[in-house]
Parts: sequence; structure tokens; C-alpha cells
Amino acid sequence: MTAGMSRSRLAKARSQRAQSSKKSEPAVISTEAQFTARRDKAAADIEQWLDRLLSRAAAKGEIARPQRLIDAMRYATLGGGKRLRPLLVIESAALFKVPRPRALMTGAALECVHCYSLVHDDLPSMDNDATRRGRPTLHRAYDEATAILAGDSLLTIAFDLLARTETHPNPAVRVALIAALARAAGVGGMAGGQMLDLAAEGRYGTQPLKEAAIVTLDTMKTGALIKFACLAGAILGQAPKPAHDALARYGHALGRAFQIADDLLDIEGDAATVGKSTRKDADQGKATLVGLLGRDGAHGRLAALVAEAESALDRFGANAATLRAAARFVAARHA
Repeated sequence: MTAGMSRSRLAKARSQRAQSSKKSEPAVISTEAQFTARRDKAAADIEQWLDRLLSRAAAKGEIARPQRLIDAMRYATLGGGKRLRPLLVIESAALFKVPRPRALMTGAALECVHCYSLVHDDLPSMDNDATRRGRPTLHRAYDEATAILAGDSLLTIAFDLLARTETHPNPAVRVALIAALARAAGVGGMAGGQMLDLAAEGRYGTQPLKEAAIVTLDTMKTGALIKFACLAGAILGQAPKPAHDALARYGHALGRAFQIADDLLDIEGDAATVGKSTRKDADQGKATLVGLLGRDGAHGRLAALVAEAESALDRFGANAATLRAAARFVAARHA
């Protein structure tokens, strides 16, 4: 065999190994257009799963699903939203080759919790919003009592979904998901953050918050569910601790970035594009980093958090391209 033939065969073998490797790895994105396609596919899949899981037919073990209540739940969840949190579940799970249906089940459960939080947050006793996703809020479309019960039902059905074997065959994994979501959504997470948010308005005689307290508020109110979305993939994939910790760092930075971007949209965004009322934070006395740092300072902090989120994914290489793009999307979004 000549040296030239040997080099040719070696190059061919390397090419075949590379092609084989590509087939077994999660798809890698190279452009923002490809990110948008993956995001839209995840949103469409989640819409289908929510439509099935929130059907009007009672599930096994249920007695009945009152039509007005299930219709209100469907109104709150279907036909809109960025579906960012389910996307994060799907893409973090893909890092560990988790079957997509398990990620979709978990993402649907998380979206139920997120939508419940919006329903309750819009109530007159909370933020008193009239529009959400470009249409009347649930309590305006139905009534306050129905909205409260729909929110309660969305929260509780989320844990029903996580408890099903369809989510994962290993009961220890299902318990871990349930515990993590409960802590992210409850008194030490989102609900606690909402309490801090109301207090920061001066409802209970509290003093204006300093930066550290605002960061805590944002991390709980918004960041906790986003961080759970990123960790859910590691839990589903029974990932090693270093990978778990990397996604925790990513989720923490992304959650804080999301809230700053949201607060910037309140003063810079157009209500028709955003899909909800804008320029309300200052009127309600909300404690935000935008109010504390100013627009320029907030934009600078946002850019730093996006960079922090992206760097947390270094260990995953090109396989985390969609998650990196998600961080950039959070900063650049207009709705």
C-alpha cells in the first residue's frame, strides 16, 4: 500500500466517523433563523400536548371536568405565548438524549404553572391587568371566581402530569421533578417573589428596595421557574453533578436577564406588540433594576447576564447552541 493510498483511506475513515457522530448528537444550530425554527417547532408541539392534556374529557381517576372551568383553563394556556420555558426543558433534555415525549410532558406541566401564575397575577387584587397576549385577561373574559379556580386547577394538574409514567418510567426521577417544581413555584420561589413584589409597591408599609433585595425578588418571582426549566433536562437525563451545576448557573443568569428585559419592555415596548399593558411599573411603584440603574445601566446589566448565561454552557460545546441563542433571544425580544 502506498503512503498516498493510506492517507486517502485514513481521511475517508475520519469522514465516516464524523458523519456517524453527527447523527447521534443533538442538532446544532448556526443561525438565528434556525433557532426560530426550533423555537416554533417546540411551541407547536407544546400546543398539541396542552390541547390533549387539557381536553374536556375527564382523565382516569377524575370524576368530571366542568365545561366552564376547563374552557377557562384552555383559554389561559392555548393559542399564544412564547413557550420559552418548555423550549428550555426540551433543549436542556436534548443535551442528555432524553426522549422528546418526556421533555414535552415536563414542558407542558411547567407551562401550566406559568399560565396559572399569569392568570392570578392579572387579577384586580394583584396587578389588575386588562389584556394578556393581545386579548382580554381571563378574569375579564370570564369572571374573577372562574379565573381563580382555573389558576388553581392549572397549578395542581401540573403535578398530576409530572407524576405520570409518561413523564419518566423511573419514580425517583418523577419525584425529583415534582419536588423541584414545587420549590420553584412556591413560597421559596415564584409565589414568594410575587409577595415581595406586592410589598415593594408599598402596600404593607415597606421601604423602597435596594439592589440586592430587587435581585432576590427577580430571582424568585421570575427566575425560579426559568431555572427549573433548565434543570428539568438534567433531572430527566439523570445528568452528572457538573452538568447539573452548569445548567443551574445558566438558568440563574437567564432568569435574571429575562426579568430585566421584561422591565425594559414595560418602558420601551409597544403595548400592541408586547400583548399587554405597558408603562405600568413606575405608576404602580414596582421595584425594578431598570428604575434603580436607569435604562443604560439596565441594558448593560442585561448584556452581562446574557454573556454569563452563555459562558455557563461551555462544557456542552456546540450541542448547547440553541440554549445560547435562547439567551440572546431573551435580551432582544420585543414581546
